[in-house]
Amino acid sequence: MSFVRSALTVGSMTMLSRITGFVREIMIAAFLGAGWQADAFFVSFKLANFLRRFLAEGAFNAGFVPIFARTAEAEGLQAAQRFGSAALSVLGTMLLIIVLLAEIFMPYLVRGLATGFDPEADDRFALAVELSRITFPYIFFISIAALFSGVLNSIGKFAAAAFAPVLLNLTLIGVLVMAALAGGAVTHWLAYGVAVAGVLQLIWVIVAAERNGMRLRPRTPKLTAKVKRLFKLMGPAALGGGVQQISLLIDTWFATHLAAGSVAYLFFADRIIQLPIGIIGVALGTVLLPTLSRQYRASDNAGAVSTQNRAIEVGMLLTLPAAAALLVIAEPVVSALYQRGAFDDVAAQATAQAVVAFALGLPAYVLVKVLVPAFFAREDTKTPVKIAAVALASNVILILLLIDHFAHVGIALATAMSNWINALLLWVVLRRQGLAIVDRPLVKKLVLMLTAAGTMTAAIMLVDM
Repeated sequence: MSFVRSALTVGSMTMLSRITGFVREIMIAAFLGAGWQADAFFVSFKLANFLRRFLAEGAFNAGFVPIFARTAEAEGLQAAQRFGSAALSVLGTMLLIIVLLAEIFMPYLVRGLATGFDPEADDRFALAVELSRITFPYIFFISIAALFSGVLNSIGKFAAAAFAPVLLNLTLIGVLVMAALAGGAVTHWLAYGVAVAGVLQLIWVIVAAERNGMRLRPRTPKLTAKVKRLFKLMGPAALGGGVQQISLLIDTWFATHLAAGSVAYLFFADRIIQLPIGIIGVALGTVLLPTLSRQYRASDNAGAVSTQNRAIEVGMLLTLPAAAALLVIAEPVVSALYQRGAFDDVAAQATAQAVVAFALGLPAYVLVKVLVPAFFAREDTKTPVKIAAVALASNVILILLLIDHFAHVGIALATAMSNWINALLLWVVLRRQGLAIVDRPLVKKLVLMLTAAGTMTAAIMLVDM
């Protein structure tokens, strides 16, 4: 029950984040539509957002949370805080260097991400470089915020960290209102809003940590044994836990070679898919990691397997009907959310097609969020990276096979299929290790869930006829 309560806390905060995120996307769609300026902004936003999910939420938490939780349990909170301060000092120094280098070499980063943008003849390239230079400092602030969020999660305080993304949405909504009142380039208002939101999120989690007695202070950077262990775990975890984010970057790379608007279609479609992913998958993964870390440390493998099965039940209970519904009502959902202002009927139809394709992989993505913590909790980040490499290679191959026939929809479909490959391989490996055992309650509930989702889908189709 404690696990479920924690998951519900994170899920409710994430739901608030997704709702405010939808308001944000609705306003962006109305102001920018799905034209070339939208493509340029979304490339810059994806670059910063990708690194947030890939580094801050993925790799860093995968390494930091187990070490911090284990140190707190074995040596006390004071020792854990000393480790947190050491990690803060080293991570902050590295991030400053990364941001500085990125600002200098931003044209090359944008060129690598958006190869379809011609530096000589495409206005999207110059605008994307300019906007990316504004948004990129966000990764510094949000990565430091991820460290403090990891501290809060490790001591069982999930609400503050889960609420932090709401500040990004509220900030961007605010700057859009200001842009409407003051005039000027909406894209630039949004880019500055992203950077400001990073500062606000960092302040928010620092204050929350301080209130819970967790005071981390930067010091002279020093690679202690635990900090070395942290970064050793982060390397493979970056790929192992962030395969879906890498897939989205690959999607963007291919989409820049398609007709104008394709990047925006995929972005808006992904935002709809991220609602159930965020509420369910992210919440379960966030709570599972410290929970499984404690259970495996206590050699309670049976308890860890049971926790994982209950997480699968909760995840599928909410994910299966969401995926089924999006398969049959994607177009009215997209039209209701986005079709106004500069976002026309053509953009709505193209986005809805991508939503259907992404929805096919929604249960798989949530399963990945549930299964990967079983590896990270045991400090095994190498196995997920090997599986991720297979899934990424499959994604690229599938895109090459589908893109000529289905354009941007083929990209979304390939991503969905690669998510299933990732989830199935993770399950097979855990089963061979004796850490993935299907018990009777799980089978019974999955059958009931599939039956209910199928019945719901049939009912929706009959009503729509």
